[in-house]
Amino acid sequence: MSLTLQKALPEDKTILENLYSLYLHDLSLYSNSIEVSANGSFIYDDMSMIWNEEGVVPYFIQSGEKLAGFLLLLERPFLKKTSDYSINDIFILNTYRGKGLGQEVLKTLFDQKKGKYFVVELERNKPAVIFWKKVYERLGISYEERKELVDDEPCLIQTFEV
Repeated sequence: MSLTLQKALPEDKTILENLYSLYLHDLSLYSNSIEVSANGSFIYDDMSMIWNEEGVVPYFIQSGEKLAGFLLLLERPFLKKTSDYSINDIFILNTYRGKGLGQEVLKTLFDQKKGKYFVVELERNKPAVIFWKKVYERLGISYEERKELVDDEPCLIQTFEV
């Protein structure tokens, strides 16, 4: 299976919004603060930030010619702390889950963008926590982990360098 990370463009806004709704639906299982809107979809409140802030970079994940998910990368100048990058969100459509696509996407990203990263997971989101631990193990990445409240939600924050 050929995998590509393709930068999303402003004209792709609707596609990204649709994927975000699916992502937030999944995430709502682990967060009390994510709720469906009056029109029946999940809306990312900061969607305009994606298109208006330098250093907020959305990518589509393609498997062959098919859309398989998205990744939202934060980088400088948006990030002002000690990290170069943060994988803010990664979402793989159900059809592609469990096939190593997420790990392959991250390996591709890490090969292209070397530096210091951080990742934040909701502590209750056990599938995400397990996913990231497998990524670190399989890609031979050493990481440090701490617990912290983020937006009143217990989270795990991992920092690492590639």
